[in-house]
Amino acid sequence: MPEKIDFSKIRFLICDPNALSLTMLGDILSMLGANYVRRVNDFEKAMGVLKEGNIDIVITEYDLPVEGGNKLCDYIRNDPASRDRLMPVIMLTARSEEQYVVEARDHGVNEFVAKPYTVDSLYKRLSSVIAYPRPFISAPGYFGPDRRRKQMPFNGKERRGVDPNAKPS
Repeated sequence: MPEKIDFSKIRFLICDPNALSLTMLGDILSMLGANYVRRVNDFEKAMGVLKEGNIDIVITEYDLPVEGGNKLCDYIRNDPASRDRLMPVIMLTARSEEQYVVEARDHGVNEFVAKPYTVDSLYKRLSSVIAYPRPFISAPGYFGPDRRRKQMPFNGKERRGVDPNAKPS
């Protein structure tokens, strides 16, 4: 485990319709030192907790009753009533196929953890959003963490209409 994080000051919301998964994740967070863990089993309850405030990190399942985890992330990132558009969101789900990972990323999820998971893999994602948060991007059609994990030089043809390698005139 790379970073030593004090979880006692972080307020978590976990959303999962599976009672066993909800209990297990809550117990893991408690074992890591978390003192404040709200557990809900559907989208509507999650929305209620978010509207109250007092949450620092959301961990959600992809499949939630009524609406899914992506819709929850959409609310956090884009709704004017959202209390914290920069709140870290971790998607923890068995739907680990590429299409679900891409979809979650495009809705502004910070990290993705596939079930079954290990405490170490969860800790690394939590560490990532707490100690090494990615910058946020605001662009037409997207607000969320930068999708690129590495900043690398680009020497190809620019397709966005602006050449970052062009010399100012």
